[in-house]
Amino acid sequence: MRYHLVTLGCQMNKSDSERLRHVIEEMGFIWAEKEEDADLLGLVACSVRQKAIDKVYTKINKWNKLKHKKNLVSFVTGCVLPADRDKFLKLFDLVFQISELAQFPAMLSQYGVSTPFRLQMDQELELPEFTKQESTKADFTQLSFDNKTTITGKPVMMNKADDRIESFWDIKPTYNSDFEAFIPIQNGCDKFCTYCAVPFTRGREISRPSDEIIAEAKRLIEDGYKSITLLGQNVNSYGLDKKGDEITFAELLRKIGEMGDASGKDFWVYFTSPHPQDMGDDVIEAIAAHRCLAKQIHLPLQSGDDKMLIRMNRSHNLNDYRRIVQSIRRLIPEATLFTDIIVGFTGETDEQYENTRKALAEFKFNMAYIARYSVRPGARSARWADDVPHAIKKHRLHDLSALLAEHSLDYNKTLIGTEQKILVVQKDRKGRHLSGVNEGKIIVRFASNDETLIGKFVKVKVTSVVDFATEGELIKVYEEENIEA
Repeated sequence: MRYHLVTLGCQMNKSDSERLRHVIEEMGFIWAEKEEDADLLGLVACSVRQKAIDKVYTKINKWNKLKHKKNLVSFVTGCVLPADRDKFLKLFDLVFQISELAQFPAMLSQYGVSTPFRLQMDQELELPEFTKQESTKADFTQLSFDNKTTITGKPVMMNKADDRIESFWDIKPTYNSDFEAFIPIQNGCDKFCTYCAVPFTRGREISRPSDEIIAEAKRLIEDGYKSITLLGQNVNSYGLDKKGDEITFAELLRKIGEMGDASGKDFWVYFTSPHPQDMGDDVIEAIAAHRCLAKQIHLPLQSGDDKMLIRMNRSHNLNDYRRIVQSIRRLIPEATLFTDIIVGFTGETDEQYENTRKALAEFKFNMAYIARYSVRPGARSARWADDVPHAIKKHRLHDLSALLAEHSLDYNKTLIGTEQKILVVQKDRKGRHLSGVNEGKIIVRFASNDETLIGKFVKVKVTSVVDFATEGELIKVYEEENIEA
């Protein structure tokens, strides 16, 4: 039996899909490159952007047409708003929260479709048998079904159970790469930005035990991973929900940094995303102190206008943000700076947009992920008029992107003639080229058709630049255990 999984949205969803893959493969499924060859089709969805939700509908419409040709089971999980969930229940065979992944084999076993998968599951899995009438009282690792659903022949929706996220973290991931990995350190969000749906899809913040995080990082380091990213909706509020019973994010970074420095291994540790409200100098000082903590910071701005930041409920103003950037420039002058920006948020005036434009010019970000505002049901701003016309949103997006390209090009020009340590990540679209990133996540391309270099560190001399990337010539391939800046 074969499966195919489509993952949409952020790095957290990508990390979640690695644990989902492990559970599926433990049931005996093997990966299918093509959707048409799969018996089990799954989606890790994202309700944060309408564009991502549109992709879900495109996929499920295609998959439901495949059911006319073969027996298959479809499911959706991930970041799903209640409004989207209700619609998905009518389209997918199974809908469940990612925190309930441990119960996924039981859901498949109880789903009433006569497929080769069902027949094999009935024979191989030792699961409790219970009827529709008993389902709300069944005891299978505290599994419960919504009273409004049935077990046989119709979609199944698991009850909200964010407190089960820790059992989800216990699942060993099947990493999608043998040199890049994600480590979730928390789930959910307590910030309630007015444009954001995350608190309604993932719930309130829950910090993962630090000993588990450090243990997972240790395994990855020992296994030779070159890039490790700590993930959370607000990573620098890590531990605050434990009220003193857990270490802080800065302390977590220091522990991982000390472990990495002592390991003799060569790798970079990143994190995303922090919130300016909780970003202190202790985090920046930790990054500066340890070689393995990458000198790259992603710090979401969202808007450069104070009134707009209040309307977004961002809990910081431009001066707060400026002080953080000044600390970064002072303590880690070599660090690159990435950000997120929303244009066309409800009520955004020309003057307020211009303030964002000025902020982009002031901070000279190396990269900014710029998005046009879209209404998400459940977020507070969904109650407000989406009153910035689409054409204006589009213009602001293109205008801001052009300004960002100028700053990126100016920075990249300073790299000409320098020798950059690069992690090779993929074959480039430019024919006989490979592509990678330096420690600051600046893209570097170089001529080579040696795909065995993917996943390795190399040294490249930069010879030319474009807006968001550089090109150069290969000088050296680092030995696996050789630590060199």
